[in-house]
Amino acid sequence: MNLKQLSARLGLSPTTVSRALNGYPEVNAATRERVMKAARETGYRPNRTAQRLATGKAGSIGLLMPIGDQVISDLHFGEFLNGLGEQAQTEDFHLVVMPSDPADEVTALRSLATSGYVDGLCLAYIRENDQRIDLMESFGLPFIVHGRFFDAPHAYPSLDVDNEAAFYDATRLLLQLGHRRIALINGDENFGFAIRRRDGVAKACREAGFALEPRFHVSTQMTEADGQRAAERFLALAETPSAIVCSSMIQALGIVRAIEAAGMTLGEDISLISYDDVLPLLRPELFSVPLTTTRSSLRTAGKRIAERLIKRINGTETDDFGELWRPELVVRSSTGRAPD
Repeated sequence: MNLKQLSARLGLSPTTVSRALNGYPEVNAATRERVMKAARETGYRPNRTAQRLATGKAGSIGLLMPIGDQVISDLHFGEFLNGLGEQAQTEDFHLVVMPSDPADEVTALRSLATSGYVDGLCLAYIRENDQRIDLMESFGLPFIVHGRFFDAPHAYPSLDVDNEAAFYDATRLLLQLGHRRIALINGDENFGFAIRRRDGVAKACREAGFALEPRFHVSTQMTEADGQRAAERFLALAETPSAIVCSSMIQALGIVRAIEAAGMTLGEDISLISYDDVLPLLRPELFSVPLTTTRSSLRTAGKRIAERLIKRINGTETDDFGELWRPELVVRSSTGRAPD
């Protein structure tokens, strides 16, 4: 089916149908939805070359993918990417993923933003003193941030999980169970999410009248091996922690292995709470002792970010607002009362 046939089917002019498909704001929402529904039902796909010439839009959103010897590709990025891709496909957009050296991300960002291949960008992996808002605004290209900057000059579009609240809630549960020797195996604290997770644990401990001790605090990669090494270090101390909070279900795999190797029983001798990104291949209820988790879906976040970015490209979202999702604390058998 071509544009003329789709227009005749709908009883609309080809111009109106074309504008609806391309997200022009002057087409009302009801007409746009009617056109999009008919396009899906008939399998209509606009000619990309003609569309780009007519609108000046590429029909694509973009994301940088960090690569290099120091970058560990994991399930977390894959889940987020799946969410972005699913929503982009639903809205008939392409997803452009550009490899980037984290040490020279600005060059890669500038290259992608000015390439003409994308209509908007998602910014991720937020660090302290991150200056990318000003850079993106200098390009005049729609963007949205996955995460939050620490010293943003003004409002900007974003979606983030309340990492501080998640780890505060997890630590509060352990405190209510009588734990006082609480350890944190965190992610890389060069990134904003990990800084906020550490702050959540520290805040809960501080309110209970003590501090997160340096001997019980590790910042590391979110891998199984790093989780095991950190747990082994804690369990070798003269005074071991009675509970551990960790940043990843993948880390938790190694932590559980270290606990079992030490002859300890999870949920009795030591408690464990993991951050859970709802990874389909790694389910907390299927661990040998089901894990208590703070739950939030990276895939759902990816879909929402793509949805909002495409709205910004199409001019149907104009406010620079931030969304902050609070993860759910799901209590299972890996948390128990502090041993005497």
